[in-house]
Amino acid sequence: MATKNRRLSYRLELLPVIMPFHRRAVNNIQPGDLVYYGPCPEYYGIGEVIQTEDNLSVVDFRGTGLLGIQKEIFSNKYIIPIHKLNLGHILKNST
Repeated sequence: MATKNRRLSYRLELLPVIMPFHRRAVNNIQPGDLVYYGPCPEYYGIGEVIQTEDNLSVVDFRGTGLLGIQKEIFSNKYIIPIHKLNLGHILKNST
């Protein structure tokens, strides 16, 4: 697997690792939210919730993580929302 040479758009190492049953893992997830996979942010990257039903969400990661995953279905306890104001801190400079 060629994950070592992959250049990511985000500084995913700045995202805190949050395990599924941690109090911060209890989230009200809505379509359009930007989220990451709490236990391993660098593997999946940052994605947009495109659909929710009960406690499940479909997330479009657009290949932003090391694994190049496009879409995945998660229980909401595994995904952590990213406040849009905090995105500037994890975006890599294009220079």
